[in-house]
Amino acid sequence: MPAPHEIATVQHLSPIKELKKNLRLEALGRRDALDVEYRIEASIRIADIGLASFHLDPGAIVSGFWPIRSEVDLRPLLFGLREGGARLCLPVIIDKRTILFRELVRGAPMIETGFGTAGPPEDAAVLEPTFMLVPLAAFDVRGHRIGYGAGYYDRAIARLQEIGVNPRLIGVAFDCQEVEIVPDEPHDMPLEAILTESGLRSFG
Repeated sequence: MPAPHEIATVQHLSPIKELKKNLRLEALGRRDALDVEYRIEASIRIADIGLASFHLDPGAIVSGFWPIRSEVDLRPLLFGLREGGARLCLPVIIDKRTILFRELVRGAPMIETGFGTAGPPEDAAVLEPTFMLVPLAAFDVRGHRIGYGAGYYDRAIARLQEIGVNPRLIGVAFDCQEVEIVPDEPHDMPLEAILTESGLRSFG
C-alpha cells in the first residue's frame, strides 16, 4: 500500500510525465528480462565499440557510472579509457537535487553513494567532466533520453554549462531500451550519440 504522499504524487503527474513514466517502466522491464550472459557479452561489445570510436585528448575528464541492477557494465570501457590517458570520475549524490563527480583513481576505496550505487569517497577530488557517459532508462532515434526520474543529470549538465563547461553527452544502454519517441520537455538535454551493443549512433 503506497503512502498518502506517493498517491498524491501519482495523481498530479502531467500527461508528459505520465507517458515518460510508462515508457521508463516498459524499457526497464525489457532490460531486466535480458539474460545475464547476454548483458555481460553486450557490455564487452559496448566497451570494444566505445574504445574504437572515442578519440579523447590525454587528460580528458570522463564521467561514467558504476552499474546497478541490470544496467550496462561500463567498467571495461572506463578502464580502457583510463589506459588511454583519461581521468575518470563517478557521480555521487550530495542531496535530493545535486550530484557531483568525484575522481576515480586506481586502488581507491569505493563507498555507497546513493540509489544503490558506489563511488569514490569524500576526500576524492571533485572534477568537471568534459565527456559524459550518461545512464538512461530509455532513448529514441533523435537522441532524447528518459532518465530514472529524479532529474540529477539534467541539473548537473545545466550547472556545468553555467560555468562554461559544455560536456559531450553520450548515452549508454542496451538496444532493447529504445522507444519510438521520447516526449520533449524544456529541461531535457539531447544526447550527442547513443552507444549500444550494436554500435555508436550519432545525432545531428
